[in-house]
Amino acid sequence: MLGRLTAHLYRRLHLAGEVELSVTLIDDAQMEQLHRDWMDLPDTTDVMSFPMDELVPGTAEEPVDEGVLGDIVLSPEVARRQAEAAGHAPEDELALLCVHGVLHLLGHDHADADQRRVMFSLQKALLEEFLGRPSPAPTEA
Repeated sequence: MLGRLTAHLYRRLHLAGEVELSVTLIDDAQMEQLHRDWMDLPDTTDVMSFPMDELVPGTAEEPVDEGVLGDIVLSPEVARRQAEAAGHAPEDELALLCVHGVLHLLGHDHADADQRRVMFSLQKALLEEFLGRPSPAPTEA
């Protein structure tokens, strides 16, 4: 599912197949360690993104032809707990987190209200196109 989703994101965000992306699923203990090491924050988290070449979305006229998008690290354990709390499937939560991670790799953020509105509406649209139905609501952190 994550492979099909990232292919969808590549098409919609005009990224050529040569653009490199790594998606890794790890357990809570590993995620907690990454969260501490990179963010200096305690506890585990659901998704972390590590951009490499600071790429931005392409356009139909000028797609991104090459480069390293970066790494997304997902915690299926956190995704399962969040999905259960929100009342949707764990696979939907993982898809949501993957889209969220890719958008971060492309420079989107949600540090302020305007950024959040832009990022989360794009996230919702991309996920709904992929799922063919309404997307799950993001977990409020």
